Amino acid sequence: MNAIKKFYKDISSPIIIIGALFFVFGFITWISAVLVPYLKIACELTNFQSYLVAFSFYIAYLFMSVPSGWLLEYTGYKKGMTAGLVIMAIGSLFFVPAALTRTYGLFLTGLFIQGAGMALLQTASNPYVTIIGPIESAAKRISIMGICNGVAGVLAPAILGFITLQGADEIVQKVATMTADQKSLELNALATRVIIPYIFIMVSLLLLAVFLYFSNLPDINAEEENAITDEGSAEKTNIFQFPHLLLGVLAIFLYTGVEVIAGNTIISYGVFLNIPIATSKFFSSFTIFAMLVGYVIGIIAIPKYTRQNDALVISAVLGLIFAFMALITNGFTSVMFIALLGLANSLMWPSIWPLAIAELGRFTKVGSSMMVMAISGAAVMPLLYGKLADLYTPKSAYWIVIPIYIYVFFFAVKGHKVRSR
Repeated sequence: MNAIKKFYKDISSPIIIIGALFFVFGFITWISAVLVPYLKIACELTNFQSYLVAFSFYIAYLFMSVPSGWLLEYTGYKKGMTAGLVIMAIGSLFFVPAALTRTYGLFLTGLFIQGAGMALLQTASNPYVTIIGPIESAAKRISIMGICNGVAGVLAPAILGFITLQGADEIVQKVATMTADQKSLELNALATRVIIPYIFIMVSLLLLAVFLYFSNLPDINAEEENAITDEGSAEKTNIFQFPHLLLGVLAIFLYTGVEVIAGNTIISYGVFLNIPIATSKFFSSFTIFAMLVGYVIGIIAIPKYTRQNDALVISAVLGLIFAFMALITNGFTSVMFIALLGLANSLMWPSIWPLAIAELGRFTKVGSSMMVMAISGAAVMPLLYGKLADLYTPKSAYWIVIPIYIYVFFFAVKGHKVRSR
């Protein structure tokens, strides 16, 4: 019995619990990389329509981030994160009737509910990781969480892609020659492939919620939250008096957009380049593996060998280089440069977040809510990419990422230093 109690105490440590939550973030988030091409086939969608998958999930951050901050003020971190997991489980349940009826609107509703739960989790967990240690090494802790997120991100599209896109090339060829009734039967069968995975996800989320609720994860009180960042905030009266935060919010909005573009479009891009779906379905895992490499580099290098803002400068420059190379090369080489955007993107979130919320003091929770709201960029930018892909080509649509990396470079060099209007 004592051994069991000791084991439970060990796995209930804050860093392990938050790491498990970041694993959940990665798994739920990067499943959409497979859902985009999967639902495009099953529900007969255009590029623009298929990227409503990302839009429905991430637009929930816009509506839920501020209410999440209010809820956390009432419930505290632990109960708030538990509620987030339960909400995500409810969203997963929607995939069952959506698959049985092949109704795209129900899929999108389930994704929105999942996104709402994720917004609550993100609003609590990201500042928690930043606050539980020195601000100078926040990027290192967030990078560790990023590894948990990235491992799940590598596994999720590979697992779901194996289940849902098995034989997809043959299905696409067959439905092109079928009658309307035959096509409906074939696509209905394809749609039901997602039911068992999402039932498993729902049960896993509920079990994790129960574990979290009864864990010994400590809440952080207001004094602890404000102590490390109170400098410069004493004379401020509202959140809009922190221009570096506002610039950071825009940086997160744009960065999350380009991160999701790199992960969610690469499968469809491979198909556009006449690479079979059987091969293309693994491409998003390449992107996330590249992000994992970046997280490891961040853990080793920050702050021992480089500062957070310097890492952000390097990331922005790499993003520009890889994007240009993807645009001027062809075939598998071009796809691999899109995958390498994962490496360029990996240290952007860990660097932008602490730079943007530095010195907010008592405004930290509000600032964090605004940062989480900015994740809605992941809803808007992929949708714009999809529209450009329909109007021009999926390859030329990648020009959208160039100005994003230029802005991130500006924030890294100058934007995060701005303390007065």
